[in-house]
Amino acid sequence: MAAIIIDGKGIAAKVKEEIRDRVNRIKEQGIIPCLAVILVGEEVASVSYVRGKQKALADLGMDGRDIRLPFNVSQEELILNIASLNADSKVHGILVQLPLPLHMDEEQVINAIDPSKDVDCFHNVSLGKLVRGQSGFLPCTPQGILVLLTELGIQVSGSHVVVVGRSNIVGKPLAVLLASRDFNATVTLCHTGTKELSYYTRQADILIAAAGKPALIKGDMIKKGAAVIDVGVSEVPHKGTATGKHRLVGDVVFEEALEIAGWVTPVPGGVGPMTIAMLMKNVVEAAERNEE
Repeated sequence: MAAIIIDGKGIAAKVKEEIRDRVNRIKEQGIIPCLAVILVGEEVASVSYVRGKQKALADLGMDGRDIRLPFNVSQEELILNIASLNADSKVHGILVQLPLPLHMDEEQVINAIDPSKDVDCFHNVSLGKLVRGQSGFLPCTPQGILVLLTELGIQVSGSHVVVVGRSNIVGKPLAVLLASRDFNATVTLCHTGTKELSYYTRQADILIAAAGKPALIKGDMIKKGAAVIDVGVSEVPHKGTATGKHRLVGDVVFEEALEIAGWVTPVPGGVGPMTIAMLMKNVVEAAERNEE
């Protein structure tokens, strides 16, 4: 029996309707949730990501500040822009689109954001609160994955979850959240340097692939009936087509996973829409805190 294909778009749409209600409520208090997005340069993928975020803001009735800076802007000028947004009470969230040009120090730039406006949860203070179990924003992709699992009724508490990928954006914070008392999972954190990776992945009740390596997880690496969440997004050439044509794929060989897993997310249309929805949720939460 083929796995259930998880409809990330559908679940994200449900979440957005709940967010819309919260936006409308806070607007009655004269507050319009606002996210400022800073884009340095014109890298094609980054421009597309920013466009998607601005569209989501508009669809939900929120404000968006679109700050575009040239590729050769100095780090000092970028940080001055961030400082101005930090001081603006009408801006509730600030997001610097990554990656930044090589002449900049991403950590210094991200840590220039006021933690109370760090809706991406990249700031050292935000990550520290996460590890200590203190209240604060949750990182968007890990939060979206947890909402997916909850909405689908997939048992997390007591399950063995294997996370493949050790980034500060997805793998590490997700492992911490899953192991918290709220979710109560037993977590194994692997990565592309893990020896005999399949030994661990075949033990997973829930397998989360977030390494950014196409076709890393094949069907014979999946436990029968497991929930497989594919975070990876990579462009690869279309087989049998003209040079230059590409398609998006994840870290999991989707067709093989369908034959083994109980649930599996597609790429695109799985985790991606949930990440955007959680970003919108964090912006609303920042505005609600401003109301208090």
